[in-house]
Amino acid sequence: MVRGGMFTARNPRSLTAAAFVSTWLVFGGGGAWGQEVDDCGGGAELAVAVTDQSGSISLPGATVIVEWGDATAPPVRASTRADGSLLLCVPRSAERAVVRAELGDQTSGEASVLFEPEAAREVVLRIPLDVATAAPRPPGRPGRLIGSVRDALTDDPVHVVIVSLAGQPKSVDTGRQGRFVMSGVPAGTHVLETRRIGYAPLRHVVSVEEGRTTEVDIALVPAPVEMEPLVTTAVRSRRLEIKGFYERKRWGELLGLGTYITEDYIERWRPKEVAHLVSMLAPGISVDRNGRMINRRSSCPMTNYLDGVRVERFLGWAKPHEVAGIEVYKGAASLPADFGGPTGQCGVVVVWTR
Repeated sequence: MVRGGMFTARNPRSLTAAAFVSTWLVFGGGGAWGQEVDDCGGGAELAVAVTDQSGSISLPGATVIVEWGDATAPPVRASTRADGSLLLCVPRSAERAVVRAELGDQTSGEASVLFEPEAAREVVLRIPLDVATAAPRPPGRPGRLIGSVRDALTDDPVHVVIVSLAGQPKSVDTGRQGRFVMSGVPAGTHVLETRRIGYAPLRHVVSVEEGRTTEVDIALVPAPVEMEPLVTTAVRSRRLEIKGFYERKRWGELLGLGTYITEDYIERWRPKEVAHLVSMLAPGISVDRNGRMINRRSSCPMTNYLDGVRVERFLGWAKPHEVAGIEVYKGAASLPADFGGPTGQCGVVVVWTR
């Protein structure tokens, strides 16, 4: 599990190898290292951490080469652990060493270290790694990444987290349980990235073996979200305001009484005739050859109003660019008092011009 931006990667076949890994490393005193490895018997210790050039991403699987200044001690070649670190016991005869690291075709600079008896020395090696090509990816069977993402404070699953690999076009989202599966991942070392609004982004290197599955557990740290103020504006027709259109629309949509077509809808659809727009946006309404609106449920013509005046049909009376709003009521039970009466049994269509 990852805490405070920490990250754990493990192979299901070897769960005992799981280790906590931080996305950043701070090297102060050497006491913390002594708790993580076997005792060197009172001798000097060399703690090595390998990161990318920025120092923010640790690099597991990097090869550390140590050449001791004493010719009697053979050079060391060893791989960093899951957290990008390596601790070595210094030979008692060694007084100095030259240390470097390699990952794929990239290499770090050399660091010279002088040792003192029973002292721990710490070295950070930075590899100028291009995260888009984090490591050579040999051909062969791809691997797979599976994992879970949780809130670092509450331990609750975090869903809709975007999980991706740097330089790869494919991304996946976590489900309701915070789980994700990424198949067809090329074997090699990749930079795993997670993003979700409200949480600090996470970037960490993971190693994927050919034909095998790597499981990762991630705990994201909630972060304050800074956003610009959002302001929405709506321009209302003064004419429709006076005629009560917006009040009927508010209650009608809340109670499901009718269909309301505003000016922005009309400009978006750009119909040739008003009647055709109504039949398109109000299901169950059609237009006969005479331009009358027909309620298909009752198979009878609807009552039409233009600016509050009853008309037989809309064809020729108002063009779409002249219309500011339309109200459609399909039955007598949904009619507002303004358009009630026995003539509205088959429904009513009301058109308001600008």
